[in-house]
Amino acid sequence: MATVGTAVEHNSREDELGEDEIVDRIFEAIIDQRLPPGMKLSEAALCEAFGVGRMRIRQSLLLLSSREVVNLQPNRGAFVASPSAEQAREVFETRLMIEPNVARLAAERATPAHLELLARHLELEAEALRNNRRRDSIRLSGQFHVHLADVAGNSVALRMVKELVTRTSLIIGIFSSGGVSNCRDEDHGEILDALRARDSNRAARLMSSHLEHIQAHLELGGQVEPPSDLVAIFRR
Repeated sequence: MATVGTAVEHNSREDELGEDEIVDRIFEAIIDQRLPPGMKLSEAALCEAFGVGRMRIRQSLLLLSSREVVNLQPNRGAFVASPSAEQAREVFETRLMIEPNVARLAAERATPAHLELLARHLELEAEALRNNRRRDSIRLSGQFHVHLADVAGNSVALRMVKELVTRTSLIIGIFSSGGVSNCRDEDHGEILDALRARDSNRAARLMSSHLEHIQAHLELGGQVEPPSDLVAIFRR
């Protein structure tokens, strides 16, 4: 009987969600604006929602904290990150300092294989927009910028852009009220055209305009009424 019980317990653990899936679902809920900034993420409620133990939830919250999506406060618990308007402006200010030059370098260094990869990526973005898949659209839009940094061939810039894109995805998910991702449909395509033409100055100008447009269409500082049932948010 003890052997059977152990086997059942083992199978139950195998059926549990892993940290990566829990992280993805919490991040998705934040981007979809189902979890507003500043909302407390109760460990007990998350255990119930995902059917896992407290340690798995704590590991998931640590991962989200490392991405600056969740704030862990001693003796208080975990809360959805709540970037201020000033912090959001600083993120875009930093992106405007870095990414136009990333686009410039990408235009100078892009190979035919790079251009093909970016073109395929734009097809995925267009599909997400057509189908109103907001979270996918935000994610894919950010990935385009990461791909550009990779094409630019600067590992330091690549790390910085990855961090800034993650923080921007959270900011857009929280503060965007109109549109799917706040990216104009044609912006990334025009940047790709500049890369194809090896026009580094135009690529830099387009990137600056693109980032300024995204920032201009955020509604910073708005108040969101928190939902009352954290468990219900994650029920399939």
